[in-house]
This record gives sequence, structure tokens and C-alpha cells, in this order.
Amino acid sequence: MAAGTLYTYPENWRAFKAQIAAQYSGARLKVATSPPAFTFGQTNRTPAFLSNFPLGKVPAYQGDDGFCLFESNAIAHFLSNDALRGATPQAAAQVLQWVSFADSEIIPPASAWVFPTLGIMQFNKQATEQAKEDVKRALTVLNQHLNTRTFLVGERVSLADITVVCSMLWLYKQNSLLNKCQIVCHISQFISKVLAREKHVSHLFCSVRPAKKFAEMQPKKETPAKKEKGGKEAAKPQEKKEKKKEEKKPAPEEEMDDCDAVLAAEPKAKDPFAHLPKSTFVMDEFKRKYSNEDTLTVALPHFWEHFDREGYSIWYSQYKYPEELTLTFKSCNLITGMFQRLDKLRKNAFASVILFGTNNDSSISGIWIFRGQDLAFTLSEDWQIDYESYDWRKLDPDSEECKTMVKEYFAWEGDFKHVGKAFNQGKIFK
Repeated sequence: MAAGTLYTYPENWRAFKAQIAAQYSGARLKVATSPPAFTFGQTNRTPAFLSNFPLGKVPAYQGDDGFCLFESNAIAHFLSNDALRGATPQAAAQVLQWVSFADSEIIPPASAWVFPTLGIMQFNKQATEQAKEDVKRALTVLNQHLNTRTFLVGERVSLADITVVCSMLWLYKQNSLLNKCQIVCHISQFISKVLAREKHVSHLFCSVRPAKKFAEMQPKKETPAKKEKGGKEAAKPQEKKEKKKEEKKPAPEEEMDDCDAVLAAEPKAKDPFAHLPKSTFVMDEFKRKYSNEDTLTVALPHFWEHFDREGYSIWYSQYKYPEELTLTFKSCNLITGMFQRLDKLRKNAFASVILFGTNNDSSISGIWIFRGQDLAFTLSEDWQIDYESYDWRKLDPDSEECKTMVKEYFAWEGDFKHVGKAFNQGKIFK
């Protein structure tokens, strides 16, 4: 089973294909969207990143074994199981057919139609009308195909369904445009079935906020008005200056197209940890030790040597509803889903969460390190989706219980006497 890291920026619809495929197939996928793991525009320009991904574009995938892939369709294909790819040669060819259909028949006209409404492309009536007709034609084909089918290929979700649904993200966000097509009856049902099949999949698509105009998302610069001297004569030099400024505008960065630019251009939110004093414990340094060096001989001693008991706290978490846990891969997806929804907490937290036991007899518990002395989830509404499903207990860093738990959970080995079940697999939040 594939296991690795997907590098992207938040709400990248191309990355959603890989994320949803991983959720369905049970692939172990870590998603790096924020510092220190990944900073878009910085990390993807470093020599180390470019040595693996020459174009510097995201999404980009790196397996735990070092295997690297770029291009979203290839990544989604790799993270899929045989059922998603098509179990027979005929089914596999049909999956490829619909993946190509999404790339060539849906995305180009949908973008041409939507971009002017977001202010990232100049409105051209003729081009827009043509884009509308092309979208309607593509969706008519799709709607007719779904008239007698639940899914695009076979009787279950495949990579064809995932790719086509993600390609309609722009139309889905701009509901007024989608409704104007007047042919979306079966498509709407289709989207709901693909996304609702697994409860931890739907948030990837449905959590995307309504699109804002691109101009509204850019920082506004206020320029003080200058007094004009004279009449028309004084205005001419000013016009020349403005023309020169327009000519000197830098070209857009090659790493992002217009579609990506809108999704990535998020207003900067206030730091939830801004009220806390600076700490001597450098979380990033510890994470590098943990990621690149031996846990027991290097990372763990480094942690205890530098841990700031005043600036950070250690917590034990335990999932409240173990009776609801069924197949182990689904239980692991529960952990992954929580981690993904906490992306913006990564800079100030670290966790090792472990699944213990077997199918229909498992439990989830973990050790979390937070900046500050309180649970960090209360600092932001965006972080409060999952934490109430866990019991939380603050640990005393000087106690033997805490030191034993930290050692066992960091190393993924030990007696785990407080659990009573064997180690199955673990996930790291860093």
C-alpha cells in the first residue's frame, strides 16, 4: 500500500483528486500545506525540491521510499487501488477515458466561463458565450451517461468519478452558473454519491469556501492623491507615467496558473498564538531531528533537553467511541482527516497518534505537544471539528508516566500497558 507525502497549498482542487483517491483506497497519505513542512513559493523553489520535481509545481508526491511523482492525475492513479483504477482492461480504459474527458472537455470551458466572474480574466462576451455552450455540451454528455448509471464506470466509485467531480469544482462553487445549465439533475445526485460515500471524504470538496473575486482577495494599496497643477497640460505627463507603469508590470509566476492563484490567495488571519510569550523550545528543530535522525538516540534526548515546560504542554488523547471503529484502514483515515483539518496548527504542535488492535476491535490514542498550557483547539473555530471526539488529559512532564508515554508514542514501540491492544499503525502530525 502506498505511503508518502503530498505537497500542495490549501484547497488546491488538483490535490483533492489524490486526497480523495487515498481516502477510498486506504493509502497512507500525509498532506503538507503549511510551514514547516511546506511553504508555497519558497519550499518548491529550493534545490532539494527541484531535484525531485523539476517544474517546482504542486501537487507533488514523494513516497516514504523516495519515489516521486508530479502531475495530479498520475499521483491520483498511483494512490488508487485496483478497484479505483478499473479492475479489467476494459474498465481501466474507460476510467482513462473519463479522466481525459475532464481535462479536455470540462476544465477549459469551465475556467473560461468562471474566471471573468472572479475578476482574473477580462470579460469577453463572445468567448464567454462559447464557453457556456461548451460546458453545457460536456455536461449534457455526462448527464445522459448518468441517466441509467450510478457511477461513470461499473457499479462503484472509480478514479473516473473522483476526477470528474473535482474538475467541476469551479462550477460547483459558482452555483448560479451550474444551475444555468438546466441539465444537472443526474449530475447533482452523482456528485453527492461520490462525496458522501465515505464520511471523511466529503469535507475535502464541500469545505471549499464560496469563490471571491480575485481583485477582492488582493491587498489594497492606498495612494495619497496629489494636487494637480494646471489643466489638460498637467494631465498628459501623468498619463504617460501610468502607461509606463503598466508596461513594467512583472509577468505572472510560472508556478501558478490563474485558477491556482485564486485558491492560494487567502487573506492572512491573526495568529491564534500571538498572545503567548516566545519560547526557548524550537519546535522546527525538534521536528527535523525526529524526521531525519534516530528517534530513541537523537530525537528523544533532544526533546527532553530543550523542552520548555512553561511555554509548551503535553497531552494524552483517547478516542471516545472505539465501538464505532470498524476496518483499520477506515480508522486510520479518521486520524488522517483530523490532521488535514488542523493544517494551520502544525507550526505550534506535534503529535503521534496510534491505532491499536485489529478490524472491529481497535482503539485510537496519542500524545500531543502544544504551545501554551491549554488545549490549542479552542483558539480557532477551524480546529474544533474533531477534538471533542477525544478525551484529553494534561500530563506532568516530570512524571515517569509522561516520559514513558512520550517515549513509546514517539518511537512506536513499547509495552503500551495503558492500552491493552497491540500496535497496528501510527501517524505523525508535524
